[in-house]
Amino acid sequence: MIIDTHTHYDDEAFHEDRDALLSSLASHGVEMAVNIGASIQSTKNTLELIKKYSFICGAVGVHPSETGEMNEHLMDWLKEAAGQPKVVAVGEIGLDYYWDEPQREIQKKWFIRQLDLARETKLPVVIHSRDAAKDTLDIMKGQKAGDMGGVIHCFSYGAELAREYLNMGFYLGIGGVVTFKNARKLKEVVEYMPMERMVLETDCPYLSPEPFRGRRNSSLNLPYIIKAVSQIKGIPEEEIISITNSNAKAMYRIHD
Repeated sequence: MIIDTHTHYDDEAFHEDRDALLSSLASHGVEMAVNIGASIQSTKNTLELIKKYSFICGAVGVHPSETGEMNEHLMDWLKEAAGQPKVVAVGEIGLDYYWDEPQREIQKKWFIRQLDLARETKLPVVIHSRDAAKDTLDIMKGQKAGDMGGVIHCFSYGAELAREYLNMGFYLGIGGVVTFKNARKLKEVVEYMPMERMVLETDCPYLSPEPFRGRRNSSLNLPYIIKAVSQIKGIPEEEIISITNSNAKAMYRIHD
């Protein structure tokens, strides 16, 4: 069965049908979804989801675009949250220079602090990096992030940077973008990378694959991602499901 390693099912896009959708995942071949914190509030929402649904695990963290809200009191709360049952990672954390706020130094500060949190709690990290390739890599190398391991979520850079992260022991998260006609760079990365370092993700409700681009995404769309990877790698879809399932459990240190 398939594991969706990066979801945001606490998002308001799912308010009307969340329970019905989540309850249908198993019948569509989805074994597990990992809900990812992106702010203090969404991390709180994630903790509620993992209590309610046996097949959902969670990550706790603050997205770079939300780090303006951070302070030491909230860091203490995050550390406590990281110790909760079924919390399997710290994330999503990183750098996002697409927008001008918050300031880059603020983003860097709390990225480093959350990497430290992952080290303290012995959890892997879920890394967000947008238009910030060099600074993200420099910080991760400087903080020896390879010691914690984890995933570069929604990997969007080229094969050269993929090689850097693969050499650090990181997994690469492959989602709906791989189905886009203009995703040449990502398709080259998928062709280049070993299957043993790939995990599947939707980032739902965002980044729906073709032919649903622009609509709400969900784990039900994972087969379109699998089909695209199968065509690029020349590997049967069943094999991709099996390998990425094992990879996701190894990455998040989930034991059956």
